[in-house]
Amino acid sequence: MKIKILIASIAAVCMGVEGFAQLPAIFAEPSPPAEATDFFAFKMDRFSIDFFVRLAIDVLSMIILIRLIYYKVYGRRDFFFTFFMFNLIIFIITVLLNSNAGFSLGAAFGLFAIFAMLRYRTEDISARDMTYLFMSITIGLISSINMGTMIEILIINGIILLTAFMIEGNVFAKPEFVKTIHYEKIEMVTPENEAGLLEDLRLRTGLKIHKVHVKRIDFLRDTAEIKVYYHH
Repeated sequence: MKIKILIASIAAVCMGVEGFAQLPAIFAEPSPPAEATDFFAFKMDRFSIDFFVRLAIDVLSMIILIRLIYYKVYGRRDFFFTFFMFNLIIFIITVLLNSNAGFSLGAAFGLFAIFAMLRYRTEDISARDMTYLFMSITIGLISSINMGTMIEILIINGIILLTAFMIEGNVFAKPEFVKTIHYEKIEMVTPENEAGLLEDLRLRTGLKIHKVHVKRIDFLRDTAEIKVYYHH
């Protein structure tokens, strides 16, 4: 105790009048921990009307992004669960941390960076699917952080959704899709036969292929690995 008094006194002298003014706070007894009865109390401190309104905005934004934009363009449901659960988990974690410890905007985007670094090692995720995952995380963060009014949150989410719709909805350009196929006619995989290669691939696949890229040629097996680009 004497050592604590000595250290506090030296610090107060160095800080001047303000330091002496803070001495009572230094020697004050720590506040007692919360009672166990508070944990089991039937009350809600965090789940107010504000929480449910923000949750409704978040869910509505995700439905528009995933169901009305992503699914309409790609027709895939593989990542529905991933997109929605990532969004919901980020939303809930941010709300709880924000309520407990004044979760800052910087800490929220630090959490975003942690989740953004996650990769699925069992299956490759395309850059486009990863972008939708990032947008799902971002919408969850924007909807949950206690900054701005509801109108401002709607405007920010609306800007994200409108931009995604304009890019994916043939406003700027047609969405381009990519597939990798194995091709056995390696004699066609030459610059002078590019037109014939495109026509043969269109007939075989039924896709509107407009560009090809030869990734690898295996002369031992007489096959080639080709990446084809096409529009719907």
